[in-house]
Amino acid sequence: MPEIENNSKEISGIRIELQYLPCIAYFTSLLKYDRIYIDIEERYVKQTYRNRCSVLTANKVDQLTVPVQKYETATPTKDIKIDYGQDWLRRHLGCLQSAYGKSPFYEFYAPELLQIYDKKLAYLVDLNYELLTICLRLVGVKKDLQYNLSGLEMEESSVFNAISLINNKKSDFSPEYYKPEPYYQTFGNDFVSNLSIIDLLFNMGPEARSVLLRSCKFQ
Repeated sequence: MPEIENNSKEISGIRIELQYLPCIAYFTSLLKYDRIYIDIEERYVKQTYRNRCSVLTANKVDQLTVPVQKYETATPTKDIKIDYGQDWLRRHLGCLQSAYGKSPFYEFYAPELLQIYDKKLAYLVDLNYELLTICLRLVGVKKDLQYNLSGLEMEESSVFNAISLINNKKSDFSPEYYKPEPYYQTFGNDFVSNLSIIDLLFNMGPEARSVLLRSCKFQ
């Protein structure tokens, strides 16, 4: 697993994949770097955060998955199309309403996010990019995101390669960036860490930024 501590003074950028309504650790990792390169040429990996996120419902942590159309092995993420033949939109929007409809800031933030779903964007990267851009603004993180293709410029020593490191597998790199900072959650008595950023936004509103900053392990 890559080491980042010894090179922290030299590395100023991060190369990372797009994820669907990313977890808090994804956002704390972005806070560490000045330059953010979103690699859309990287190989799509199924059953990862690229097309799924975790939210807290009344009964459990629920996982929302965006279904994708069939693709060939080693297909670049930029070529992955969303499968609207499955009724995932109704499930996602219904789950968000059920999970966060009574959260303090749902009515303020949800409409803008829901408008993205109305577009029925064909490609997963476009859905993820538009949602990420809104979430970054709502949480008060001003970063310049750049679509970047895999290439020589990504091999420079000043860019940390974080592709697939923040994931839902045992090799998850999240602890390197993220220290759970409890905040108010609508359901349950026990705090659940590292959910989708929308859990933080809908529950904490303008205070989300301060919670996010306190969650940065490198601060």
